Amino acid sequence: MTECRGGGTGRRTGFRCQRSQGHKGSTPFLGTMESSCPFCADRGVQKRLIVKNEFAKAFPTNIPVVPGHLLIVPIRHVALLEEMIPEEQNAVFALRSLLRPALKATFGAEGFPYAGHEGESAGQSVAHFHLHMIPRKKGDEGITEYEPRKFLYRPGGRAKTPETKLAEIASQNKKNIK
Repeated sequence: MTECRGGGTGRRTGFRCQRSQGHKGSTPFLGTMESSCPFCADRGVQKRLIVKNEFAKAFPTNIPVVPGHLLIVPIRHVALLEEMIPEEQNAVFALRSLLRPALKATFGAEGFPYAGHEGESAGQSVAHFHLHMIPRKKGDEGITEYEPRKFLYRPGGRAKTPETKLAEIASQNKKNIK
């Protein structure tokens, strides 16, 4: 990896460092690749590439929920959404907008769940931010009972949280917004 030292250009890609424009992440501002990252170094990912812009790229995942399940990733190797500069965040969501009608046309998608996991305890298996974009339609053969509490959170039933408790949680969070 090639670190950009405060305004220079990364040797590998010519990526211009935006550190002075608000880079605060723990990931150094680098060229684009991490040699152990499958999204950066796997040639199979490059062969599956659908679309790319200046800061992001999209490709089919090798373990899809349904055909057409894509990953959208920043080109620069960063693990977390907040480590991306605004241009990278915008680029990821611009590709989402570009791909939505294409996936509707290609797979007859009627709707899309989007998912991103941050940290191993949240289910992130590759330490490179990636947005899952999954084209869904009635009768597809993916997860047929889409109830997130059954497979993303804890097993078993949960009682509905009273509004007073939800208001308390909201109030506590508001105090911690800086």
